[in-house]
Amino acid sequence: MMRTHYCGGISAANVGEEVSLCGWAHRRRDHGGVIFIDLRDREGLAQVVFNPERKEAFALGERVRNEFVLRVTGTVRRRPEGTVNPSLKSGEVELVVREVEILNPSATPPFQVDEDNLSETVRLENRVLDLRREPMQRNLRLRHRAAMAARRYLDEHGFIDIETPFLYKSTPEGAREFLVPSRLHDGHFYALPQSPQLFKQMLMIAGFDRYYQIVKCFRDEDLRADRQPEFTQIDIETSFLAEEEIRAVMEGLARRMFAEAAGIELPHPFPIMRYDDAMRDYGVDKPDLRVPLKLTELTDVMKDVEFKVFAGPANAPGGRVAALRIPEGGALTRGEIDAYTEEVKALGAKGLAFIKVNEAAKGAEGLQSPIVKNLHARALAAILERTGARDGDLVFFGADKALVVNASLGFLRQKIGHERGLAEKGWRPLWVVDFPMFEFDEETKAWKARHHPFTSPKDGHEQYLESAPEKAYAKAYDLVLNGWEIAGGSVRIHRQEIQQQVFRGLKISAEEQKAKFGFLLDALQYGAPPHGGIAFGFDRMVTLMAGAEAIRDVIAFPKTQRGQDLLTGAPTPVTEKQLRELHIRLRNPPQT
Repeated sequence: MMRTHYCGGISAANVGEEVSLCGWAHRRRDHGGVIFIDLRDREGLAQVVFNPERKEAFALGERVRNEFVLRVTGTVRRRPEGTVNPSLKSGEVELVVREVEILNPSATPPFQVDEDNLSETVRLENRVLDLRREPMQRNLRLRHRAAMAARRYLDEHGFIDIETPFLYKSTPEGAREFLVPSRLHDGHFYALPQSPQLFKQMLMIAGFDRYYQIVKCFRDEDLRADRQPEFTQIDIETSFLAEEEIRAVMEGLARRMFAEAAGIELPHPFPIMRYDDAMRDYGVDKPDLRVPLKLTELTDVMKDVEFKVFAGPANAPGGRVAALRIPEGGALTRGEIDAYTEEVKALGAKGLAFIKVNEAAKGAEGLQSPIVKNLHARALAAILERTGARDGDLVFFGADKALVVNASLGFLRQKIGHERGLAEKGWRPLWVVDFPMFEFDEETKAWKARHHPFTSPKDGHEQYLESAPEKAYAKAYDLVLNGWEIAGGSVRIHRQEIQQQVFRGLKISAEEQKAKFGFLLDALQYGAPPHGGIAFGFDRMVTLMAGAEAIRDVIAFPKTQRGQDLLTGAPTPVTEKQLRELHIRLRNPPQT
């Protein structure tokens, strides 16, 4: 065998044994004629010692530089007293080299593999070297353990791993799709799947009552820290289980993955919150419950104040006035408040009103803000009473369409909560349930599916699908952890007539229904069972387990926030010949 042990695998139990190690030269040190090299592989480091008595091995040791690939053979001995390194798994011992082979030299790398504070651009341009770094090695091994824990759990619960196609048809499910031109069919395109949603439903109709897949999905949408154009999800579907039963099984999966992969024990059971309650109290449908702050409803008391900034939204359909109390927030400087104002403006707010509470007992006289003079005594009293504001606190206000108020104050709640040390430690999971079936798109002035158009309405809400879509709620649920949505799912529509009702509510014509979803509607008429499922954002879960800042740190070869692969240079132009084969002609071909 080329090697007998991993570098991080030798210990005091191997003292006196002859072993062979393979790996990369991590660090080389010359101490008065004795050469020490830290040899690195995926399991850790081992200190290897080159003595001048072994002339041939010593001469090769003198040639070694960082990242040379070596094979060394020698005898394991205890390190001399005072040189034990407790931070290494192999820190009690070292290998005295008898022979060494340079398997491959290395050019001088652009950075040291153990270097910190590297820019992400440098890391992604040199991703192969970046992946040798201990944090990336640790993260990808964590990812492996999480995947294996998921597979074991799902196998134990009777789920079958079934693959679904990547080359799919374009369907209006939400996010923009990636399109793939067909060479054999002029003017026709495949779409890369945003998820295997329709395939897993058809697998339920086909009788595979418990399906799962750890699968790549694709969405051509704007990117951020927790998004990639191609991402991995644990896709799951099951038949003959009610919504509560599905959540119970999936809660067990999440708990198992965090425990086995990362040694994290999640609370049991996960609390449940209705969507409307989450938006009212937290402004977002994925609240970070580690932050104890809540929004305070003030719409009713602001209807008759002189301050039109508050009275206007309070009296407008869909308007909201709400407050966010910041304990001891009176210490915030004007510069800090102005910075928060600019951030909420980016979310659509026109500004950020506030009141500093100097002496609550004095009423208006104890409040500091330009807006106080425009609010009557009853409104000021309601602000203090409902928010529970005390001396030294600061109260921020949002007044606009509910969507804008929720986005602004929800953002401030989590940002300030963490910045000012108000967030608790630990893990706070949450099921958010009872989502609206539809949401109104201001751009298109039309209703669209909140999750996707295959989500089942709550019992009794079928009557609203076409006549009053704003009243229809769904059997939909999201799993949230520390402010990150890590899974989303629903009970699906299993009756053809209900599915057609939803399509009509979304103004999808009968002709378009047939063209886009005819295969699903046909399948639903042949005894489709009640079914539902969920998709876990696997990259996000591992990011949380690893304590990483972005999902790019737990993906081997990610894209940048501009969708570029800096290692390979993708996306790149292609030749005219390739385009002609695909029946594509560019008006303004890129210059190469």
